[in-house]
Amino acid sequence: MRAITFLFGLLILSAGAVRAQPPHAPDELSIGITQFPSTLNPLIDQMVAKNYVLGLVRRPLTTFDADWNLICMLCVTLPSFENGLAEKADLGDGKTGVKITYTLQPEARWGDGVPVTTEDVAFSYEIGKNPQSGVANAETYRRILKLEIKDAKTFTLTVDRLTFDYAAANDFAILPAHLERAAFADPAQYRFHTRYDIDPTNPGLYMGPYRIIEDVQGSHVVFERNPYWWGKTPYFRRIVVWTVENTAALEANLLAGGLDMVAGELGFSLDVALGFDKRHGRDFNVLYKPGLVFEHIDLNLDNPILADKRVRQALLYGIDRQAISDQIFAGRDPVADSFVPPLDRAYSPAAKHYAFDPAQARTLLEAAGWIVGSDGVRHNAAGSALTLELNTTAGNRTREMIEQVLQSQWRKLGIVVRLKNMPARVLLGGVVNHRAFTMAMFAWVSSPENVPRNEIHSDQIPSAENNWSGGNYDGYRSPESDRLVDAVEVELDQTKRFELWRQLQMLYAEDLPALPLYFRAEAFVLPKWLEGVTPTGHADPSTLWIENWRRAEAHVSR
Repeated sequence: MRAITFLFGLLILSAGAVRAQPPHAPDELSIGITQFPSTLNPLIDQMVAKNYVLGLVRRPLTTFDADWNLICMLCVTLPSFENGLAEKADLGDGKTGVKITYTLQPEARWGDGVPVTTEDVAFSYEIGKNPQSGVANAETYRRILKLEIKDAKTFTLTVDRLTFDYAAANDFAILPAHLERAAFADPAQYRFHTRYDIDPTNPGLYMGPYRIIEDVQGSHVVFERNPYWWGKTPYFRRIVVWTVENTAALEANLLAGGLDMVAGELGFSLDVALGFDKRHGRDFNVLYKPGLVFEHIDLNLDNPILADKRVRQALLYGIDRQAISDQIFAGRDPVADSFVPPLDRAYSPAAKHYAFDPAQARTLLEAAGWIVGSDGVRHNAAGSALTLELNTTAGNRTREMIEQVLQSQWRKLGIVVRLKNMPARVLLGGVVNHRAFTMAMFAWVSSPENVPRNEIHSDQIPSAENNWSGGNYDGYRSPESDRLVDAVEVELDQTKRFELWRQLQMLYAEDLPALPLYFRAEAFVLPKWLEGVTPTGHADPSTLWIENWRRAEAHVSR
């Protein structure tokens, strides 16, 4: 990674050693988050940290706004059957697809002045379609049967099925062909040669309000205005996004003035924010946004212990999740029964609920052949101990505290759980997506009525053969779940679709490919002088509207 000297020097991550920082200029903004992206390439890996950073420098074709409506960003007009930009396509053999036409913003340019064109669209499609490229969501590109280039700005996609969300192209990431083509010479090695990682300050990689001028791995990313941005001129001349993985240090640096704000998408957990609000609410604006954030524990179902559904159910019965919600989050983060949050229109209350029931947990474990030995630990008939490993993001005070609670509660059942935590960019950017884990605690952040094909369909299991593409890290294989996911996508009748959603949530709660914990609210800690930050509550970050952020007029130095 190339890096240039930064004005303020590095934040000191030890909370006890933090000292006050010099005040920022009025047109500078310093943001704190708790994770550093494993890559800046929009197609590789799935991390909230990456989405947050790229929100300043890129614009997707389509996205969901803060009111949860699908809108155009890089495109001009959202396709629909009514406006003629979408039409059904007869694919033969009784199959119906859809043709969707998009036109790119006429003034859109990359940060080096090169226009964003359909050449970039065609190149990005080529990457996504190649099975060796290792893109995170290859399914988006597999479904596109044909790409027709109309002119330099207009193109049509023929998709292999008509889905209820046919106009959404949120995951069709467009990359600069004039810079990235050389890196794609060997598709299997693309993820290791992308300029987003070896030359991240190249301005031509970005076409949003800002471009990256400094990228220090694990520390911070510096942004300055993009002179070729076609939209509203952003207020802040310079923005720095700092990674402070320890939440105590994050708070200390905020109070010392090294940070202006803490992002809700990746900042304080609710319990930390509530405590901060009590102590310092007079000096900051703390915004709470309930949303579509599913905190859970992924389970590697190739592990012979976890392959037994009775063990998975026993693990969940053995956790007092309501007490965790009440005591840590003041009851504001509701216990999860499946992966769909109550705020989502697809939510169903019919999913099985696992109340804290240690007796039922013991019954299930014994039925699965795990008997308590003289050492208080359960063993099977072969004499193997019931021992598991749990990972989460190091430095996240709340997750680490919950880990210890779970470890203690499971130990009372005769289950030994070893804790092994690591930085988020390591856990989420390597260990989890390579399925090199036993149990891992982290969160999904989804869009409204987001079909979880990438997370639970059997064709989305990462492997060496598919270059670790896909998000089904658990390795969940269920023909019935696959059928329901396939059916939900193409059911246009909302009533019928919601019934399929209900069945899918019930099946998930019964099978437990992951252990649902709770649905998280996000807490945005902002300075009193900052205006225009609008939390979305879903996967598309607030930074997609960074050009609306500004210093309040009363706080501008004159």
